[in-house]
Amino acid sequence: MDINTRSKGEVVILDIAGEIDLYNAPEIKDIINKLIEEQKYNVVINLEKVSYIDSSGIGALISSLSNLKKYQGGLKIINVFASVRKVFELTKLTSFFEIFESEEEAINSFNF
Repeated sequence: MDINTRSKGEVVILDIAGEIDLYNAPEIKDIINKLIEEQKYNVVINLEKVSYIDSSGIGALISSLSNLKKYQGGLKIINVFASVRKVFELTKLTSFFEIFESEEEAINSFNF
């Protein structure tokens, strides 16, 4: 798994590529926790190049969202395709997470 971090204004975008599983899911939580320490509370996670996510990956996203909400922040998810989307649908997390088709939509959904 590779994670590229970039910013657009008040929003940090994490472009993730590869598989999110038990072994690397904690890395997502670590990055989000560092962002919180830097007082960056609005995060968009781009899953466009993620081919697989397991329950550990889902857990890392849920935990990260909960932590960001403590600071009135948020976590939006974009570009969820194929088998990854199926995991979100099967776990009923499409209603828990805000999932957008485009980066612009996700960024505009934050209340600044």
